[in-house]
Amino acid sequence: MTSVVRTVTFDARDPYELAGFWLQVLRAERPEDDAPGDPYAAVNTPEVKLLFEQNNDEKAAKNRLHLDLVPDGPRDAEVEWLLTLGATIANDFREPDGSGWVVMQDPELNEFCVLRSTAERAATS
Repeated sequence: MTSVVRTVTFDARDPYELAGFWLQVLRAERPEDDAPGDPYAAVNTPEVKLLFEQNNDEKAAKNRLHLDLVPDGPRDAEVEWLLTLGATIANDFREPDGSGWVVMQDPELNEFCVLRSTAERAATS
């Protein structure tokens, strides 16, 4: 018997707003049945389904799980764009040779990493 991951679920103070951030990040459309004030909001892409679930607990510690994003363009341009959406940089592990990644936080402080694009990785291998 085998299990598959169906959904990655996040606790959120405001599921609709946090899903809105991730909809922009993943360039996805908001599901028609999501509305402000709902206890759940979703982000559906062909690759992954994210679900944001109402929970008013304050984040108290570092995430034990995070998403790794691989942009279709340059990593540094993606980082700059994510900052305009409301993300913040938690740690910057970029190296002078172009390798490395950036640890960012979404508006509710969930951490995620931005890696180099496939083309960037191929150019240095």
